[in-house]
Amino acid sequence: MEFNDPASMLHMCTERLGEKAGRQFAAMARRGFRLDPSADAAQATGRCRLGGPALLEPGTSWPELGGFPLSLHAVLDTDALAPWLGDDLPTRPGLLNFFYLDPDVPYEEYRELDMSGPEACRVIPADPARAVETAAPEPARSYPATPVHALQVSMLPDCWDVEDTDVEFDTDEYWGASALILDKMDGLDANTAGSHCAFGWPDTSYASRVTNRDADGSAIHLLQLAEDAELGWGWGDAGTMYFTIPVKAFMAGDFSEAEADMRCC
Repeated sequence: MEFNDPASMLHMCTERLGEKAGRQFAAMARRGFRLDPSADAAQATGRCRLGGPALLEPGTSWPELGGFPLSLHAVLDTDALAPWLGDDLPTRPGLLNFFYLDPDVPYEEYRELDMSGPEACRVIPADPARAVETAAPEPARSYPATPVHALQVSMLPDCWDVEDTDVEFDTDEYWGASALILDKMDGLDANTAGSHCAFGWPDTSYASRVTNRDADGSAIHLLQLAEDAELGWGWGDAGTMYFTIPVKAFMAGDFSEAEADMRCC
């Protein structure tokens, strides 16, 4: 769930989960943004936008898979987002271009390609001082350039992003911490479904997590793209696209290890 006020978030968590579990759950909150499309470029946060041409440094190759160019879906201006993210943004990557394989050709022509593999997506950083608008080569899809306003929020994790060791719960009453959150938070643990979001926590709602954990912790959520009729993209039945990156790669500013995960009903 999104909160503008950390005190209100803590109060709600302790009221519903009890003092100890509530504080443990509230401590899992991450800073993020809800990305609200705007027709007025003056309302945009920096150069953040959905669709449009990529913003790449001269000489940067357009990413492709199996001879098919990927499609540009979003650009995040991390310099504009950095003041809110603070230490949650350990490096300054400048502009982040988000690509995914979505060619404007019949599916039969690329069905043999591994759409779930890491090469089906790319996140390419660019120096804002050197980046230039770069049009997508055919047959990549080009979506309307849509400025976005990044609304600063604190996000609690979806119940499926909570592990049994994260919060205290009665093992006689609940099969796991996820069950506790699902029951006591009454659906208020995450409410960003259907929204475009950056950083923070994703909303999955599919009984499985997107931000898988390793020895370094939960993977970092970079971008959540919901189905959007105005832009003309969709991810199956009520589908959502998630871009994540392993913690170690994020700390090093190595966005070559970013991954995309599409979920739908």
